[in-house]
Amino acid sequence: MQTEIAGLTKAETEIMRVIWKAGEPMAASEIGRLVESKGWKRTTIATFLAKLVEKGALTAERRGRALYYTAKISQKEYKRGQAQRLIRTVFGGSAKELVASLAEEGGLSDEDIAELREIFNKEE
Repeated sequence: MQTEIAGLTKAETEIMRVIWKAGEPMAASEIGRLVESKGWKRTTIATFLAKLVEKGALTAERRGRALYYTAKISQKEYKRGQAQRLIRTVFGGSAKELVASLAEEGGLSDEDIAELREIFNKEE
């Protein structure tokens, strides 16, 4: 399964989160209901969904008169792909530089460091 989908906007990511949380195909109307707090019009949501299909993040299936959308990539796979992309493009392929940057800038709490130690110890 693919692990990278380039160029998702913040709004598209919000829609993906709704679909990932559902864990099953969702009708466009249901997606719209779940993101109505964003103030997006139905046509705007339809545009986001069409772009997500175009980008390979979703599949669309017609069931009667409704379109149902399914994620083609899991949230975990998406996060992994985005992390790999960040490491590759910003940190020259060095995960160590990413972690060092977070540590130097105070971006890691003591709890984060303890959790990372556990992860690294499991990998050994």
